[in-house]
Amino acid sequence: MSRWRPPRPKSSPYITQEGYRALENELKQLWERRKDVTAALSAAAAEGDRSENAEYIYRKKELREIDRRIRYLQKRLPSLTIVSELPANREQIFFGAWVTLEKTDGSEVTYRIVGPDEIDSGKGYISLDSPLARALLKKTLDDEVVIRNELRETRYYVVDIDYR
Repeated sequence: MSRWRPPRPKSSPYITQEGYRALENELKQLWERRKDVTAALSAAAAEGDRSENAEYIYRKKELREIDRRIRYLQKRLPSLTIVSELPANREQIFFGAWVTLEKTDGSEVTYRIVGPDEIDSGKGYISLDSPLARALLKKTLDDEVVIRNELRETRYYVVDIDYR
């Protein structure tokens, strides 16, 4: 019996210039890595019995993952829209904005709204498709943003908007 899952909703096709360059570089690096893995796979295949050859099985799996990512990037890159211009109204929150929010406990967090292909929690990048980013769009300074989920409700106040 298979486990059917509905298809995921399409993510936003927007990306920053830096994000697009990063994906292009990743694609180039994957092609280079693929050459090395293919050579190692050929060497492992030449050793004989493939059913018990751990090196062959590992390289085959690694090649499959590289090919999957290359295929995804080759389909995704042409469909992306690079957003490089700043919005006319910089007092509101739009794609690419750095937003500083104050929580109800007084602590502050800073996020940048980017495309779904650029998400990086370490840098504070959140997806345009995330509930927080959707709630922040078109807000201005001192606006209140409320995020509700099944467990709790979180309130934020917009403290700063910056387009670096």
